Amino acid sequence: MAFIDMVEWSPQNNAEFAHRFPQSNLSTGTQLIVHESQEAVFFSKGQILGKFGPGSHTLSTQNLPLLRNLFGIPFGGRNPFMAEVWFVNKTAPLNIDWTTTTMRFMDPDYGQMLPLIAKGRYGLKVTDAERFLVKLVGTMQSFTAKELTDHFKGAMIAKTNSSIIAFMNANRVGINSIAMHLDDLSKFIKQPMSEFWEEYGFNLEGFYITEVNLDTSTQEGRKISEAMSDRSAQAIAGYTWQQKQSFDVAGNAVNSGSSMGILGVAMMTGAFSGNNTMGGAMMQTPPQNQYQFYGQNQAGQNFGAAPNQRIVRKEIFCSNCSKKFSADSAFCPHCGNKYNPCPMCGADNSPKSTRCVTCGSVLTTNNVSDNVCSKCHNPVQFGVKFCPICGNKLQ
Repeated sequence: MAFIDMVEWSPQNNAEFAHRFPQSNLSTGTQLIVHESQEAVFFSKGQILGKFGPGSHTLSTQNLPLLRNLFGIPFGGRNPFMAEVWFVNKTAPLNIDWTTTTMRFMDPDYGQMLPLIAKGRYGLKVTDAERFLVKLVGTMQSFTAKELTDHFKGAMIAKTNSSIIAFMNANRVGINSIAMHLDDLSKFIKQPMSEFWEEYGFNLEGFYITEVNLDTSTQEGRKISEAMSDRSAQAIAGYTWQQKQSFDVAGNAVNSGSSMGILGVAMMTGAFSGNNTMGGAMMQTPPQNQYQFYGQNQAGQNFGAAPNQRIVRKEIFCSNCSKKFSADSAFCPHCGNKYNPCPMCGADNSPKSTRCVTCGSVLTTNNVSDNVCSKCHNPVQFGVKFCPICGNKLQ
């Protein structure tokens, strides 16, 4: 059997943590080359013969004293022995990607269970080559970052999922604002993950969460994502969900040539309402003990409300972050967004909205106090000479 004269490993990339030299027929006198950031570990008959750091080494009974006990090799000469040589890469690759499975979270902003998924990247450095090889490598030929991720996938998912949910619950962070907390969340999870990897001879050099978002791979996640998009579009355009449904039904009726006709379409879209006799007769009375929202038609007249009758709100939802705050506040205490109240129902609206997203009332860009009737104090449109509610002559 021919002896191996030189043992060396030159990795192609940093993704490989450990590599076993393919031949095991060595001898005293074989040259061992260990590159920078590497460590070589010798195994024979289930025991570790020795370890070698960077440099050039000549194998002998002096630097491998166990050779005399295991093989009876005397001093001097070129004597054969069988051993496995493992090279361990001790650099720190920071490009190992990870992802979680779907986790369910009660969002504090929406008050609903949301399916979430998280992604990120981490980096490891082998600090204890013996522990790493004994616990993980076994009979494998090499050990890469991908194999490491696959091997610990279950443990990684369990630890990251529970830590993410615990952080979001403890800090009452919802899906809308989690992006600004990714750095704190990464630090929160790194500590327990560091203890986990230390057991296998690794040091966790970096752990980063790059995304926590809705899991749109599920049907539930896709529906919730569409609902959130619709809500944002309604806030920007200035219409309510109920109005959107009416527009859709009316549009379908017109396109399909339904027999409901122009009158039906007009009733569906709210063209006949409020003081209009025909509309008032056909509209149903809302149930008792429920909110009834009042607004204005394009002429500035109230529909669905008696004169001087408005809704007084104690709390409203912010049009920017959707969190609840007191109606006495001028700004949202959660995100700092300026409170832009509807003159009729008090709901908060985006500054770009032309109609209230809750009641449909016409909104103006000017201060409401400059555009109200001096007698009945109802909002009126600019340019009219008489109040459409009480008939008062306007300034």
